[in-house]
Amino acid sequence: MAKSSGAGKSLVHATLAIHEPPTGDSTSPGALIKNFSFQFNPAQLTLSRRAHWKDSDSAMTRNGPVPEFMGQVPREMAVEIFLDSSDEPSSNKVLKQVDSLLDCCVTTTKSLATKKPSPPWVIFQWGSFSTARFAAYVSSVQASYTLFGTSGVPIRATCQLQLHELPHATEGQNPTSGALTAQRVHRVVAGDSLQSLAWQEYGDASAWRAIAEANEIDNPAHLPTGTDLLLPATEEVRR
Repeated sequence: MAKSSGAGKSLVHATLAIHEPPTGDSTSPGALIKNFSFQFNPAQLTLSRRAHWKDSDSAMTRNGPVPEFMGQVPREMAVEIFLDSSDEPSSNKVLKQVDSLLDCCVTTTKSLATKKPSPPWVIFQWGSFSTARFAAYVSSVQASYTLFGTSGVPIRATCQLQLHELPHATEGQNPTSGALTAQRVHRVVAGDSLQSLAWQEYGDASAWRAIAEANEIDNPAHLPTGTDLLLPATEEVRR
């Protein structure tokens, strides 16, 4: 695993963007709650996918039932996150990081207020590794504390996350079907505006409203540097 503080500038770190669940009839993640940057990149990722088949009995067959393809099942991913603050033995940084991951399985206050209770939705991405980039929900988090400071505060932990991909549009699918399509997160830098981002991303400056809506931005003129913005997929912007 490579630690961010000792890595070269070219090293891209995996991120887990934690979002509010959708509101209304939307199938896009809501406002960004927290952008969890990996202190160390994962040593390995386990991706799995299953096809759903159903056995249909038939009197015309002699060698067993005829299988019927019922559709593909979204991908699942198991990822291990290593956390360490042993260089700050009195810090509760690891404890806070673990809590933020455990909260991915807890209903958000905002979703309760909208009467559609749901834990957060997340978007995992790691640079150009597009195979492992998808929107998902966290089905389980297991944290193992492996080192403690003199006060008993955990200063090292390993977390196992199980992610389940949320449905998204596949090639040739009708983009108006309401399915969730690919998205990415952009961190605002000096000089960025919603209009400039919309032009760079979609070739249409007027599409800034889609970015504002996806991130629940009330004042488009106020865009603080360092803010993480969810950029909806082109298919969603052009619906």
